[in-house]
Amino acid sequence: MPLELKPFSWERMIEAVEAVRHRMLKAASALREAKIPYAVIGGNAVAAWVSRVDRAAVRNTQDVDVLVRRSDFAGVQTALENAGFVYRNILNVDCFLDTIDSHPRDAVHIVFAGEKVKPNDLEPTADVTEREIGEGYEVIQLESLVRMKLTSFRIKDRMHLLDLISVALIDPTWPSRFQPELGERLQELLNNPDG
Repeated sequence: MPLELKPFSWERMIEAVEAVRHRMLKAASALREAKIPYAVIGGNAVAAWVSRVDRAAVRNTQDVDVLVRRSDFAGVQTALENAGFVYRNILNVDCFLDTIDSHPRDAVHIVFAGEKVKPNDLEPTADVTEREIGEGYEVIQLESLVRMKLTSFRIKDRMHLLDLISVALIDPTWPSRFQPELGERLQELLNNPDG
């Protein structure tokens, strides 16, 4: 089936960004009201940190990643479903979709605190206590975010780290904060920030 291209549209681009923002705030509000500890992680956390320095350097992201404790998952599910989200487990990822027909990108993805996302990861994820209060949501602390991005180290994680480097949130002193292999990954990016 051929790809259907829609017309160029500022409105569609703005709607995409607003949908992610709305989803994040809706999920954060539901978790806060249920008194469940959480932290926004991933691309939204990077954007939140970058925006504190230079809003023009913020990169949009397509989904919402939230860190919670596995022991709180039943409460998370209840809180998010009561807020209108639809639970699905997609490829072993616990997701809360906007609607039953939504694309998995239109979701809140759950990541469990203190666990390895993949068995071969060098480090487990952060704990939900490693967070700071943002405007309407709680966001993972910067060093914890960097450690998680260095652990995953996919292309998008490297781009996120480069965004943090570009606004001087990460500087040459940072590699020593992490175990040697993660420090080497960060040093590689610091040595060659333009790829």
